[in-house]
Amino acid sequence: MGGWGKITNTAIILLGKPESTHFISPSVAQITWKLDTDQKAYEHFSIPLFLSINEVLKQIRIVRHKFFPNNQLIATEVLNYDTEVILEALNNCIAHQDYSYNSRILLTEKINKLIFENAGSFFEGKADDYLLGTKTPDKYRNKFLVEAMFNLNMIDIMGYGIHKMTKSQYHRYFPLPDYTKSKKDEVVLEIYGNAIDENFSKLLIEHNDKINLTEVILLDKVQKKLPITDVAVKLLKKKAFIEGRKPNYFISAQIAEATNQKAEYIKNKGFKDDYYKKLVIDFISQYKKSSKEDIDKLLYDILPDVLSDDKKKNKIRNLLYTMSAKDETIKNEGSRTKPQWILVKN
Repeated sequence: MGGWGKITNTAIILLGKPESTHFISPSVAQITWKLDTDQKAYEHFSIPLFLSINEVLKQIRIVRHKFFPNNQLIATEVLNYDTEVILEALNNCIAHQDYSYNSRILLTEKINKLIFENAGSFFEGKADDYLLGTKTPDKYRNKFLVEAMFNLNMIDIMGYGIHKMTKSQYHRYFPLPDYTKSKKDEVVLEIYGNAIDENFSKLLIEHNDKINLTEVILLDKVQKKLPITDVAVKLLKKKAFIEGRKPNYFISAQIAEATNQKAEYIKNKGFKDDYYKKLVIDFISQYKKSSKEDIDKLLYDILPDVLSDDKKKNKIRNLLYTMSAKDETIKNEGSRTKPQWILVKN
């Protein structure tokens, strides 16, 4: 198709009358909004998409969300969704849709997030390239459509769209835009209107002057249990933001104390050996002796979650060896395969 045809298609998609859809057939220029919560509903929105996006926006339930940070007495209130983020996401779907798939754009409203889906992969680079606002695309799948949308102030052609959405989510203390569900022939964007981890949001409120956007992006990945590079790990560990071993990184004690995640920190970090030893001694004092199974049941569930089953068993074995061979606080009066641990009298 020549340039004239492309310009005509662009005009129909953005400004055409609903009855002119047959001119772009079999391609589809339609947005479907679907409510998928305890209530179910849907509605289709056709051309002109320049006007339809505002009708789609009216369907989204925008409410106030409260955070209760530890360092202030008054709750912090934010809107669950930023209307500019919704419009940015919708306009990106329109601009970058691969219309050869003859698919509609789908916006699904869940109870805690919005899911935007459009046909076609990222045309240049990947989502992470645009988070910091430093990358500008050299080419576009729909050149005439992108230029027209830019002239109508619908999109930014410098690649700042994802960056603007990222900053909006960050400044409202919500998880960042998530493209991880995308496929080779479909872009899927999830915009959260609720916290994944309330403590992560509190961290952004309480320490927003100490964390930069790069660190927020990386901490968001840790929060979502997504992999991060070794360079990122080094950066976050240098600031004592995370601990743990690859791939089981978790929020460190420094942040845990600020965000009331002490319980979660203990589950990952564990107690000092003296604490486990005291539990064993107290148990044997109470019941006079203890089998291996007794001690396994006593300690297994309170050992760090980041340890595998084999490492937990090995940890208990080493602990008992230390207590008997080095500390000489307990001894085995049973067999090697079926030990019975008792206290050493002194």
